[in-house]
Amino acid sequence: MQSQPGLRATAPMLFGLQPLEDTERSFAWFAAMREAHPVFFHEGTGIWQVFRYDDVLNVLTDYARFSSNAFEDVGAFFEGTLLAKDPPEHRKLRNLVNQAFTPRAVARLADRITQITQELLDAVLAKGELDVVADIAFPLPAKVIAELLGVPDQDWDIFQRWAQADPSAPPARRLAGRTMRQEMEEYFTDLIAERRRVPREDLISALCQAEVDGQKLSQNELLSFCVLLLAAGQETTKNLIANAIVCFTDYPDVMERLRRQPELMPAAIEEVLRFLPPVWFLLRRTTIEVELGGQRIPPGQNVLVWTASANRDPAQFPEPDRFLIERSPNRHLAFGHGVHYCVGAPLARLEAKIALPLMLQRLGRLERVSGVPIMVNRGLVFVIRSLPIAFEAATAGSQR
Repeated sequence: MQSQPGLRATAPMLFGLQPLEDTERSFAWFAAMREAHPVFFHEGTGIWQVFRYDDVLNVLTDYARFSSNAFEDVGAFFEGTLLAKDPPEHRKLRNLVNQAFTPRAVARLADRITQITQELLDAVLAKGELDVVADIAFPLPAKVIAELLGVPDQDWDIFQRWAQADPSAPPARRLAGRTMRQEMEEYFTDLIAERRRVPREDLISALCQAEVDGQKLSQNELLSFCVLLLAAGQETTKNLIANAIVCFTDYPDVMERLRRQPELMPAAIEEVLRFLPPVWFLLRRTTIEVELGGQRIPPGQNVLVWTASANRDPAQFPEPDRFLIERSPNRHLAFGHGVHYCVGAPLARLEAKIALPLMLQRLGRLERVSGVPIMVNRGLVFVIRSLPIAFEAATAGSQR
């Protein structure tokens, strides 16, 4: 288990603030690693890293040998959540959650998502400037999840503070993360008790009533799901919308085509998810000794699979470094794979499918503000902190 010479300097790209322009260097590094060291042990972190599509898919699919309890090491937000559970416990939780979080239930949110997006766009049109993250990408999914859970309007301020927390906080920040999680659990304990007394048409009420084979979610399981949905659900959608605007402004011809042909947006969203995904890697832990990519990995080892690298693997995606909105097939791994496929994926897709066409229609031509660095945090998720955009408001006749 030795690190290969010459690569140690590039491997610590795992965390830290870096300019967005560094992403091309990251993808070049992925390409080099896929070719020379597809399964690589980094001594500095003690983590095995996996780069090729087939190997990443193998790890994500084989939950018996690659356990998801490695997510317990990421931060306080994920401890005890569905994300960190393996079957059969995971299967029970997933089946119960699926009863309340169905695609049909998500689809009923479409009108409200449209209304929220229009209100947010009205606000930026009135002030004549836009930060995609602060003005659209963050408040939209945060408001949707607050309403989905049944959080009262008067509690939006505290909910917004929790939603802005970094779910991928490194170990040095775990104490603060646990304190915030305690606040969240105390709040949701009261809200769950209220919904049990007087159910409403919201997700918490549905989760309280969900039952499979006579089993319901326990209090701790309900709390963990609320925390997970807040910490991970809104973050993924926020990053998806911001990353989409980065891609569209990098490829203005694609943006103009999407404005003329909005029916292409669902396929374009899938290409954004592949090309510049909101989640760059996932973690697993070996339960037994395994062989992967010609390497023997002992039991109890943390394994980091670079889904962002897998999504650029030329063995799976022809011309992987081209942004092609009509790419088909597009079997990207942005939402994971197998039993842990993201339960919130339908909601993230729906929000992006509604918000992005409205932004292109109402804001006219979009351009990134020159001279303003876009700062990102490459942790569990790829976070664009700020995305200032110049726009030319569309005429009233071009709006819906």
